[in-house]
Amino acid sequence: MTHAEKVAANRLEGGRLDGLAIGEDEGYAVQQAANAALAKRLGEVAGHKIGATAEGMRKLLNVPGPIAGDVFASTVHQKRATLRLADFVHPGIETEIAVRIARDLTPAEAPWTKERIAAAVAAVLPAIEIVDNRYVDFKEAGAGTIIADNAFNAGSILGRETTDWQHLPLDRLTARTLIDGKEVGTGLSDELLGHPLNALVWLADRYAGLGWTLKAGRFVSLGTITPVQWITGPCEVQIEVEGLGGVEVVFG
Repeated sequence: MTHAEKVAANRLEGGRLDGLAIGEDEGYAVQQAANAALAKRLGEVAGHKIGATAEGMRKLLNVPGPIAGDVFASTVHQKRATLRLADFVHPGIETEIAVRIARDLTPAEAPWTKERIAAAVAAVLPAIEIVDNRYVDFKEAGAGTIIADNAFNAGSILGRETTDWQHLPLDRLTARTLIDGKEVGTGLSDELLGHPLNALVWLADRYAGLGWTLKAGRFVSLGTITPVQWITGPCEVQIEVEGLGGVEVVFG
């Protein structure tokens, strides 16, 4: 069984993945091959996620820098979702800002700057990323393995799209995470590499280095602002991002 076959089978069967002993570039190659197989069951790639944009998450995952993965169409929900705990290995939620890409961002245009990439953002929106701990030990798995498996991603809940976002101080927005009405986390959006658009610059440049285009119409979830919250039982989760609104997910 190849690395890609192992990653795809593990996700579909709800298992736990051991370290593959691969580097980051090989991780992205494995990701691409595994996702071609997963798309047959989970739908086409609808967006992307960036992980470890906050220093605390890099320490938690034991990775040296940000990592990225794909999000499949069947796992994307609008504004509110009801999900079954039984469909996950060990789910968690992350409180995020996402952007909708207005046009293709091609390798030939790299390196990007925050100012240039801002012109390619059609909308900004609040988002919950559903993550799933599908690993034997994620702290020992290594960045390459986590990348190969789409960096924990198990889905996204996307909020209302704000198209006139340019007036917002994107790096100074307060985000809140609530579980069953109780606040369990708060933070500022400068957690995302100092500014959310810096995270988008990172992804566009990383894709350019791989020869990949970041495609128009897809969304990019830019990383968690508050600490990941692992879900241990039925609950209702709300997230709020100042100036953008909120989204909800119910686990049962």
